[in-house]
Amino acid sequence: MNVRYARRGLASFAVASLALFVAGCGAEEKPKTGKPAPTTAVPHQGGSATKGSQAPEEPAEPLAVLKGQEGLELTLTLAARDAGGFLTVKGLLKNTGSGSAVLSGQVRGNETEVIKHGNSLGGATLMDPVGKKRYYVLRDTDGRPLTTTGLSILPAGETAPVFMQFPAPPASTTEVSFQLPTFEPATLKLS
Repeated sequence: MNVRYARRGLASFAVASLALFVAGCGAEEKPKTGKPAPTTAVPHQGGSATKGSQAPEEPAEPLAVLKGQEGLELTLTLAARDAGGFLTVKGLLKNTGSGSAVLSGQVRGNETEVIKHGNSLGGATLMDPVGKKRYYVLRDTDGRPLTTTGLSILPAGETAPVFMQFPAPPASTTEVSFQLPTFEPATLKLS
């Protein structure tokens, strides 16, 4: 089978899946355990994906702007350690192209445990050049990546807030290399 036709088939499947997902989302179901869901899906809204959402407090200057395929651009705005020993990376994914962009399945990575939970940014990694160690997106106890999930298609001109959570590198590490499949790599200063 030609790879081009396989990708078109996957893209068609993604569009159909998204349509069924949106049609089935009338209300958000609360977890039965009383705990908040560990991952965040980008809600589908008419117009801009950021319309009606509150922007988290983040620096005005972006840490890095990464170019991706199909006019996608990832602006990273925060890379901060928290008290729990985690490092959270936040930003905005924007479609700068003239048509809808299909987010490549490569961004979720190739780990079986992550793939079975659907579209995510689970393929993101951080590389500590000093400690020579690679950090992968954290997973919850069910194997779901602690990152934005549910992204598949981004219409032209729209943005979607994204996040990824990693184990925090040692305090002596002040910079890491951020990598997300199909996007340019970038160096991030940690706060």
